[in-house]
Amino acid sequence: MSPPHPGSFFAEESRTMSVNTPLTTRLTTALELTSPVVLAPMDLVSGGRLAAAVTRAGGLGMIGGGYGDRDWLIREFANAGQARVGCGFITWSLARQPRLLDVALDHNPVAIMLSFGDPAPFVDRIHTAGAKVICQIHSLDDARRALSAGADILVAQGGEAGGHGTATRSTFTLVPEIADLAAATAPGTLVLAAGGIADGRGLAAALMLGADGALIGTRLWASSEALVPGPAQRHALEATGDDTIRTSVYDLVRENPWPGHYTGRVLCNAFTARWHGHESRLVEALPDAQTTYRQAHAHHDLDNLNIIVGEAVGQVHDVTPAAELLHTITNQAHRLLTV
Repeated sequence: MSPPHPGSFFAEESRTMSVNTPLTTRLTTALELTSPVVLAPMDLVSGGRLAAAVTRAGGLGMIGGGYGDRDWLIREFANAGQARVGCGFITWSLARQPRLLDVALDHNPVAIMLSFGDPAPFVDRIHTAGAKVICQIHSLDDARRALSAGADILVAQGGEAGGHGTATRSTFTLVPEIADLAAATAPGTLVLAAGGIADGRGLAAALMLGADGALIGTRLWASSEALVPGPAQRHALEATGDDTIRTSVYDLVRENPWPGHYTGRVLCNAFTARWHGHESRLVEALPDAQTTYRQAHAHHDLDNLNIIVGEAVGQVHDVTPAAELLHTITNQAHRLLTV
């Protein structure tokens, strides 16, 4: 029998997206969800309103703690209201200001996600506070370190993802290897897939690959509640995955000391065309480039603005409320997996 064409499901789900058909996995059981979708804690994008909207729709909303800003964190937890949400941090930055973890834990998060660094120094504090530890990983070695540290959930992120990561592995091959490793060495540990997942096909594929759910960023970046300038969202709707690039130029211009093996996937523009591959020249011209960068943020200059999206942007064609997105993705996946 030929597999059903997913377009037929998409048309049907567009008429029933306000109703969420529960999709049960180990993740939904463990965290009391109805959808195995976790919001990526996108720095300064995943605020309290977006996190709360994802949670109310049946997934787990995560506030994007990113590099760490105390006042921003407090405000966005307040914006989440009474919704059960979590929070994510860039681990190497959190290590420089560890008290920010206490700020997050004071709000009784469901989970804390740690990415890009050693999670071990923070795991006990998180567990003592009653929260789950989610560790984003990009390789088998990363996964082994996270499991050794006591991670409850692994996020296997492929190079297709937006934002920071590595270009060494793809989601499609990394996820089953991580799922097999976890099953063999720490069977109670859950696995999420991340990178390139923007619709029900991607969620269904992640579950078939052995994941317990998916961490979704780019599709929810283009939601009504995301803290993204409207011009940037509308501009990204015209892009495809071919229009993204992994680069370090925005880290250099912001003087963010990222470890060398990490790059960020962003939307190509005049700034990346000028400086990607010419990083030494960028360093020499840093003051002028920083002025350009600051002005781009102030005036939404799309030629120079840092628009952080993944390859899945080619599957994004509208800006939609997060609840509708979550319901549609979950319903599509449920139908594809049960036919």
